[in-house]
Amino acid sequence: MNTIKYFFSIVLLFTITVGCQKENYDDISFINSASPSGKLTALFDITQDNTGLVTITPNGEGVTTYDIYYGHGAATPVKVAPGKSTQHVYPEGVYTVKIVGYNAKGETTEATQQLTVSFKAPENLEVTAVIDAANNFKVNVSAKALYETLFKVYYGDGGVNEVPVSFLEGETVSHTYASVGSYTLKVEALSGGAAKTVFTKVIIITDPVLLPITFQSTTVDYSFNNFAGGVVTVINNTQPNGINTSTRVGKMVKNSGETYGGSLIKLGENIDFSANKVFRMKVYSPRVGAKVLLKVENAVDGTIQFEKEVLTTKANEWEDLVFDYRAINLGAGRTYNNIVLIFDNGTRGDGSANFTWLFDDIRLTNQIPTSVLSLPVTFDQAGVNYAVTDFGNASTLEAVADPAGGANKVAKTTKPTGAEPWAGTTIGSYFNAKIPFTATQTQMSVRVYSPAAGIKVRLKVEDHTNNTKSVETESVTTVANNWETLIFDFSTPSVGTASINLANNYDMASIFFDFLKTANGKVFYWDDVTFLTTNVTPEHLGIPIDFQSTKFTYEFGDFAGGVVTLVNNPSASGINTSSKVAKMVKNAGEVYGGSTITLTNSINFSVKKIVKVKVFSPRVGAKLLFKVENSLNGGSNFEREVTTTTANAWEELTFDFSAIPGGTYDKVVWIFDLGTMGNGTANFTYYFDDITLN
Repeated sequence: MNTIKYFFSIVLLFTITVGCQKENYDDISFINSASPSGKLTALFDITQDNTGLVTITPNGEGVTTYDIYYGHGAATPVKVAPGKSTQHVYPEGVYTVKIVGYNAKGETTEATQQLTVSFKAPENLEVTAVIDAANNFKVNVSAKALYETLFKVYYGDGGVNEVPVSFLEGETVSHTYASVGSYTLKVEALSGGAAKTVFTKVIIITDPVLLPITFQSTTVDYSFNNFAGGVVTVINNTQPNGINTSTRVGKMVKNSGETYGGSLIKLGENIDFSANKVFRMKVYSPRVGAKVLLKVENAVDGTIQFEKEVLTTKANEWEDLVFDYRAINLGAGRTYNNIVLIFDNGTRGDGSANFTWLFDDIRLTNQIPTSVLSLPVTFDQAGVNYAVTDFGNASTLEAVADPAGGANKVAKTTKPTGAEPWAGTTIGSYFNAKIPFTATQTQMSVRVYSPAAGIKVRLKVEDHTNNTKSVETESVTTVANNWETLIFDFSTPSVGTASINLANNYDMASIFFDFLKTANGKVFYWDDVTFLTTNVTPEHLGIPIDFQSTKFTYEFGDFAGGVVTLVNNPSASGINTSSKVAKMVKNAGEVYGGSTITLTNSINFSVKKIVKVKVFSPRVGAKLLFKVENSLNGGSNFEREVTTTTANAWEELTFDFSAIPGGTYDKVVWIFDLGTMGNGTANFTYYFDDITLN
């Protein structure tokens, strides 16, 4: 810098001198006295963005110009004026920069200076690696970072010599894996030099189970979770015919376990019911009338579920079953992603061919199912498959000839030796509408052809989507080998079963012959399952009791000296002119001697709670205790006692049961003069009749 100042002083002096003298430009002797250049250095300013850009500013004394040799690239130097800079882009490395300084005489001085260019590792590396929405085997990768010059990705399936794929920030690269599995994906962010930043992520390639389920994929893991005896495997289609010629199908074997044995498969996404709400599934069944339940659940909360059950209508042939899900609850938070299959729910399997099914092509459609059975069921409609379903080893044939020689078709049920005491038959899958019970219309009827009189027949109705919503009642056959119409009054349910709830959707019915009796091969015919629009008096033992029926016997249970028989009315007069009445004789025994009778069904105390009994007493002041019990639990009972006010004439006694607790009561107890020992005389002989509920 001092040299420069000195040079300018000479120039100024020269100018002044010329101004005072005659101009003469030939004198350049001053140059010969110029000082040589020296003290050469260079300032290196290296950018910190990994671009390798270096600004070089040379310095020296007595220098009029510089030559800069970068030590990289072309060997030709660049000229730099004093006080100026030059720039060059270097790769990472160590370089020798040469500075040549020229003084005013053109003399040179050289110096070298070492330049070290190093890149720092990229920072804030962010990698996005996601499975492609349209291809479960394809991964899409992008990345960004500070101070990077390039990205390289290793997908993890190329072995030890895998060649990486390079890409820049803002680009997305993709890769398709050949098979399912876990792969370690690695992305390197390069600095332009040795420094780099590495990101790894395990990519799991799966082929999730999605609807429709066809079993044709070789990469999908069709893993079923079996339970309670049900076992599902995926096999080659052993019956490639008819409507299903696909190569692979599901196979369900129901082994001995629980009656609800089945299997579950988890889907890879929630089921979309927004447009389609009807499931279809192809089934190959060993028999007609096998029940097939298809249920969907929430994978986390099993209480969020919906199910439908249909019956097979073909044996040893593929058919396409339809499950109507239009009533499914799709409220907030209710999602479904598990599918549960249960064949013959309610019947224990044995692992045999009779409990082996094939199934395929589970899909969601918008096809509305065909109509189901409607009441009355007559078995006479041509081309209708009534799809009766047996359980407990009952055996039913539909649309057989009338055993009495009629032209109509009927159903035939056999309860073979070895069948369960509770064996029975479901009538179709379900009816096309709710059975229209009301407070005054609570009855159904079935025509029955029984091998003997006195056989109990039970009829059960239920909600086909929820079998906990059910009610059962019974009737009793009164003739042998002849048709009769049995009345089933659901306002008086069987003991131990629920009472009728008119709010429930009762749309399915099952019939049980000789219920809870040991099976011995009896054969029953039945027909005309009908809802009664007007209630009638049932032809079985229940209140009202008037002792006039000739179709069944009145079986009294006498105890402690009380004896009841059925006799002609000894005084058909006044308020009671009926022909038959009950006669109670209280003999010596216990002071509580009396008698009982068990009804076919429980007494309906839901509305009527006043019991009336007509009594013929030998004296005024005789007491009658009227008691009801549960025949299965004598501890569940209620009683009232009333005193006679007339002697040797019929009078009607009233018993107030308005305080009776809830429960089922199907047994009636009579005790006259409780607390007093009888002696069997006329003074301890009573008549009673016409027990009614008012």
